[in-house]
Amino acid sequence: MSGTDRLRCVVERITYRNDENGYAVIKCRAKGFSDLVTVVGIMPDVYVGTVLTLGGRWKIDSKYGRQFSMETFEETLPATVYGMEKYLGSGLIKGIGPAYAKRIVNLFGDKTLEVIEENPERLLEVDGIGKRRVERIASSWQEQKEIRNIMVFLQSHDVSTSHATKIFKTYGSDSIRVVEANPYRLADDIWGIGFKTADTIAEKLGFDKEKYVRLRSGILYTLNRLADEGHCYATRGQLLQTGAGLLGVEENVLSMTLDEMVRAKDVITEEMRSDAGSSAADAGGSAAGERAIYLPPFYFAEAGTAKRLRSLYAAPAGIRVREEGLAKRTARRTGMQYDEVQMRAILTAVRSKIMVLTGGPGTGKTTTTQGIIAAFREAGAKILLAAPTGRAAKRLSEASGMEAKTIHRLLEVKPPQGYQKNEENPLEGDVLIVDECSMIDIMLMYNLLKAVPDSMTLILVGDVDQLPSVGAGNVLRDIIGSGCFPVVTLTRIFRQAMNSRIIMNAHRINAGQMPDLSNGRTSDFFFMQREDGEEAVKTIIDLVQNKLPRYYRTPPGEIQVLTPMQRGVVGAENLNQQLQQALNPGTEGLRRGGYLFKVRDKVMQIRNNYDKEVFNGDIGEIVSADREERTLTVEFDGRRVPYEVSELDELVLAYAATIHKSQGSEYPIVVMPVTMNHYIMLQRNLLYTGITRAKKILVIVGTRKAVACAVRTVKAGERNTRLMERLGGRC
Repeated sequence: MSGTDRLRCVVERITYRNDENGYAVIKCRAKGFSDLVTVVGIMPDVYVGTVLTLGGRWKIDSKYGRQFSMETFEETLPATVYGMEKYLGSGLIKGIGPAYAKRIVNLFGDKTLEVIEENPERLLEVDGIGKRRVERIASSWQEQKEIRNIMVFLQSHDVSTSHATKIFKTYGSDSIRVVEANPYRLADDIWGIGFKTADTIAEKLGFDKEKYVRLRSGILYTLNRLADEGHCYATRGQLLQTGAGLLGVEENVLSMTLDEMVRAKDVITEEMRSDAGSSAADAGGSAAGERAIYLPPFYFAEAGTAKRLRSLYAAPAGIRVREEGLAKRTARRTGMQYDEVQMRAILTAVRSKIMVLTGGPGTGKTTTTQGIIAAFREAGAKILLAAPTGRAAKRLSEASGMEAKTIHRLLEVKPPQGYQKNEENPLEGDVLIVDECSMIDIMLMYNLLKAVPDSMTLILVGDVDQLPSVGAGNVLRDIIGSGCFPVVTLTRIFRQAMNSRIIMNAHRINAGQMPDLSNGRTSDFFFMQREDGEEAVKTIIDLVQNKLPRYYRTPPGEIQVLTPMQRGVVGAENLNQQLQQALNPGTEGLRRGGYLFKVRDKVMQIRNNYDKEVFNGDIGEIVSADREERTLTVEFDGRRVPYEVSELDELVLAYAATIHKSQGSEYPIVVMPVTMNHYIMLQRNLLYTGITRAKKILVIVGTRKAVACAVRTVKAGERNTRLMERLGGRC
């Protein structure tokens, strides 16, 4: 059909929605069509009951049949009684759910929206609606009306409704003025709105592509994107080349902007030595005289971490441990026997202000840590225990019999003031032992060290061969690589651990050898060959839903699927949708973006929220969902945390998670797809980290070729950091 077709319809249900790009598949009721019409296209956050006027084309999909491919859409208030009921019952207006929507529309008919707009007090005539609910409905209606006005403006500049809501929450009635004056402020001020979104708005508003605010924002975006990949800085050449390509401008134009940003202290530059290290050279083509460009927080964190480590190491210890007969006394107190290397680790810990204990699974890190604790306790030391995540802290607490806190809780984070424990109000104690240190990024390490008094002994424990931190830096590896501090590496695999194929295969992988993929009834490590991605997904669902719970008498909730990637057929996103449908069917819940959140769903927090005291990677279960109030409650380790619907973009389903997000956690049973679909992410430390998350049983679903590819690929050190250089030769 030539030209553009028009379709006016009411949204009946939302079949699929991708929060990343706004793509949706919706079912609509349209005049002249007896069946529901399928509409596909970019329609972020449309609601059931919304009236849409669409422009686009009809097409025949070979798999799904006739569809309307939407190219433009306008959203209007519903005109029919049926549409009004659907619209109000969608939960868009707080205080009105499906039941109240029906009662209101039954009473006021086609005058319903007029009553809510002009005479909301008349809602008291509806059976069951009290004064407080009326106030809530009127307030929510007014807010939605303001949002709708802003949305009309923003949608004309290709901004999604989910972003429009965030813009309204941040700037209120000033939203349009702020956006027109400088749309790039959105990227600075609002979580979830990046440079690309701001740039699209700016282009629609007619901003010149060489305008200073655009180039400045683009440079900051490039540096932040590199930080997301783990880099603390970019070389000047790397930044200009990447930024110029991204912004579509000449490097010399961008160079002038960068010089102005240096003068304004928006960024910090530092000359690099020609022997600055392979990671910088690999990533940025570093040469003699090349300059490192930092976002200020990363510069101060890296320089501050080096300074604090050096001063801490040089200061006298606040506690002394009697070394004579320590081995026997420690063994007696713990009831354990220590080999020569473990005993050396305990002696090194009590002699040193800073010490690193590292080693792979089954080498006795936990046992040795218990010995270190026993030695210090005997001397009367006050010991603090911490770990980056709630699960890691809980494990450390169980192993030691002492309280262990997350680093955030230890530092008493209170928004908006930040960390309450710092150089002016330091931690109180003699010894701080921090577990799972491979997870600690440069920002968190700096804030931790600021709170450590000079008299305190610092013991860092972690497996340096695991994935580096999700945030910027390679802190544990750089501290070890500097050669400035005592490091004890445990390599001996203890006899009981040798019976575990999980542990033995982890060590084989770490040594660059193929794991033993043969299966056996008594094994704890299984491999299931599946070439096709769809077949792999079916196998994973069957394992989690049926086979593993039945054979090992373990509920599905304790079985964790870990995958190398977020996207794709065997990525976390698709696996979560499929597993949710299998393990927790039903349609009752709150919808946000591409997810439907239901009671009993396993969910994960994906950003640090200091108000709620939940942090990136925390896993919980939804225990209640209120469709009328548009709120739900998630239980994290026995603590119940409420969420408004607008906050649900901080949560994702967690039946499946990426291996990166699983760091610091252990699960009784892990199912892990490893296929060539994951080719771009396959690397040795990723496979190693995923395998070592399993406590009892591990099942790999995929291909030998993909496993071999991961074993061969080593990318551990490729991050732009200068911590090792800042420490080297000056301790």
